[in-house]
Amino acid sequence: MAEADICKRPIIFIVGGPGCGKGTQCDRIVSKYGFTHLSTGDLLREEVASGSDRGQNLTAIMERGELVPLETVMQLLKEAILSKVESSKGFLIDGYPREVAQGILFEKEIAPCSAIIYFEASDETMTKRLLGRSLSSGRVDDNEVTIKKRLDTFHTHSKPVIDYYGAKVKTINAERDRELVFADVAAFLDTMLTV
Repeated sequence: MAEADICKRPIIFIVGGPGCGKGTQCDRIVSKYGFTHLSTGDLLREEVASGSDRGQNLTAIMERGELVPLETVMQLLKEAILSKVESSKGFLIDGYPREVAQGILFEKEIAPCSAIIYFEASDETMTKRLLGRSLSSGRVDDNEVTIKKRLDTFHTHSKPVIDYYGAKVKTINAERDRELVFADVAAFLDTMLTV
């Protein structure tokens, strides 16, 4: 299938702070709508684990504490989308774009995004959820000091993204029970997909 066919599938950027419930909601969207869920973090980890030349270069970059180049992340996303475009009804790009420049590059190199779903939750709620998760997750970044840094980074970089996309953004209150949150997600997607 040609790259032009990507444009025929909805592409939705999923934005929200750590602990807002993005992963839970993405799982439900995949299950109900047949979308493919892509996380840039997962794609980077898979590439590193593959042992490829590119994966070895990524390991070296990360070991130096540097950010992975925008173009590399874009290439991984493009490859993942192209590999699934025939079997997928659409794409959820999770935790992306982290800044406006990434969104602009994505739309220029791959395809325009159809919408952004922004899962909005207070810092207090997200911190409480992450600390609760830390009891069972074993994740080193689920501690109060790191959570505060992650939230600060999210606010600094994601607010401009939400402002930039304006009319394409659907803000959903993620403070509520996951069933109520998903009811709002489904209502939005049902409307968007029938237009």
